Amino acid sequence: MEDRAQRRGRPGRQVGRLLGIPLYLSPSMYLLALLVTVVYGGYAESELGVAAPASYLIGLGFVACLLGSVLLHELGHALTARRHGIGVRGITLELLGGYTEMDRDAPRPRVDALVALAGPAVSVLLGAIAATAAWLLPDRTVVGQLAFQLAASNLLVAVFNVLPGLPLDGGRALRAGVWALLGDRDRATEVAGWAGRLIALVTAALVITLYQLQLITLFGLVFILLVVFTLWQGAGQSIRLARMTRRFPLIDLRRLAKPIFAVPSGTPLAEAQRRRDSDTRGRPALAVADAAGRLVGLVDARAAAALLAARRPWVAVDTVTRSMGAVPALAVGLSGEQVVRAVQAHPGAEYLVTSGEDVLGVLHVADLASVLEPHRAPRRWGDAGPDAPDQWKKDQ
Repeated sequence: MEDRAQRRGRPGRQVGRLLGIPLYLSPSMYLLALLVTVVYGGYAESELGVAAPASYLIGLGFVACLLGSVLLHELGHALTARRHGIGVRGITLELLGGYTEMDRDAPRPRVDALVALAGPAVSVLLGAIAATAAWLLPDRTVVGQLAFQLAASNLLVAVFNVLPGLPLDGGRALRAGVWALLGDRDRATEVAGWAGRLIALVTAALVITLYQLQLITLFGLVFILLVVFTLWQGAGQSIRLARMTRRFPLIDLRRLAKPIFAVPSGTPLAEAQRRRDSDTRGRPALAVADAAGRLVGLVDARAAAALLAARRPWVAVDTVTRSMGAVPALAVGLSGEQVVRAVQAHPGAEYLVTSGEDVLGVLHVADLASVLEPHRAPRRWGDAGPDAPDQWKKDQ
């Protein structure tokens, strides 16, 4: 249904490779496979006269055909992207379709549009082939009905996906057009995101009306509303991403980095915190130095906070310290986009800010979030958690 760049924490397992592209199956896909097998198996039994368990084997075959259709749709995106020099990290099949993960955004509006529309074009081609087969095959036969259902599903996917709103493929095409017109990719993303939310609202109103007129079943209502909810969330994520991306130039690691306050190895944790709190620079990051004054570790604030206050005078600061090598580092000269991509690649709560071999300070991920989303409720950095960067994943 959509293409995504820099997606992290993929919810699925790799099941193979196709043309060098890793293929993943989301756990939700197994639920869909079971549901479609049961529903289509019941249809084959009641309408086509196929006795169980053969009817459910037909249902399973229909699931395999659907998966193949979705995979070919995503391959359309992936191969078009590779043709234009964009790397493909993988294809994931999930409950409501699939997505292609790319290693970077399209460099130009034309490429963005071509990659977006390649998937629906494949679905149209598959639908036309299946429709031709259904027309040629005898009616009321298993093979003929399979061909008809595949034609209908592929053409429906193609039509739905070209609707002009993110996160749909048509939304990417709309963004490409607005991008070419305004010369501002972020503004174009925001426009296409709001269009996606409008499509979600119209679709919800339409499907509720159809249900009230008894033109669709309760199952159809619930399923389409699930799709609408996914669209609404995806559109909102695109809008949020565009606003954050516009703020990338404001990311200055030298300004955001907290200074470091070092204490000797073996210092009781309570004493180390007392010394740090008396520092006139505010609340610097607490670190541990060896006898030669070299920094050897950074105190894990969450681990320190988890210790009861009564125990801290009797526990050495070293027990809640991570070695400097275990803390990811960011070079002070990185651009805002490079910083975000590095954080996505190595999720964490804090990062060393370095200049050559020198450590200039510590970046807390919550401070980075406050630059990207200044209007969101402030949070302590320790609440951000190691998965916080996934909130900034670039769902296109």
